[in-house]
Amino acid sequence: MNLKDCYTKFGGDFDEVLGRLRREQTVQKFVYKFLDDKSFLLFEASMRDKNYEEALRAVHTLKGVCQNLSFTRLFKSSSLVTKALKENDWNKAVDMMPQLSKDYYETINAIEELNNSKEE
Repeated sequence: MNLKDCYTKFGGDFDEVLGRLRREQTVQKFVYKFLDDKSFLLFEASMRDKNYEEALRAVHTLKGVCQNLSFTRLFKSSSLVTKALKENDWNKAVDMMPQLSKDYYETINAIEELNNSKEE
């Protein structure tokens, strides 16, 4: 798998991010750094604890990272949750968590698959 295939797999826009960051090596560096980003885990823990202010901060951070890296599908689902939390619609945010989680783990799994294919 190459980086473009990885983007296709998780619903990202490779051409857009390449236009922004200019070099495939730069894109790849930041894509791999995403594996260490704790925003989603903080979001999940905050939602579980009903700390909606912290959950909003975490999912908003996730949304920004996804926008910068053109992780389109994950950006869209994190944007919807961000909007719900900004509107204090906790139930709607909770209802959208499964889709956000699915999009997040599809992205993480594709990046890990890319990383593993480079090591072989």
